[in-house]
Amino acid sequence: MRFLVLIVCIAGLVAIFSAQNSQPVSFSFLIWTYQASLAIVVFLSVILGVVAGILVSFFLRLSRKKKTPAGTGPQAAPGMTGKAETRQ
Repeated sequence: MRFLVLIVCIAGLVAIFSAQNSQPVSFSFLIWTYQASLAIVVFLSVILGVVAGILVSFFLRLSRKKKTPAGTGPQAAPGMTGKAETRQ
C-alpha cells in the first residue's frame, strides 16, 4: 500500500512539473538540432542517466565475478571460523 501511495505521489509531481515546464526548447547534438518540451528533455535525461547507472553497475559486478573464480571467495584467517568460542 505504501508503494502505491509513493507511485501516485511521484506521478502527481511529474504531472505538475510537466504542466509548468511545457515551453519548447531547442537543443543540439552534433549536427542535429531538435525542439521539444522542456519537461520531455528533462525526463529523457533522467531516464538516460538511470539506464547508464544501471549498466555501469552491471558491468562492474560482472568484472568482479570474473576476477574471483567460483568457490574461492575470501578465506578466513587461521583460528577465525566465525563460530562463537567459549572460554573456560
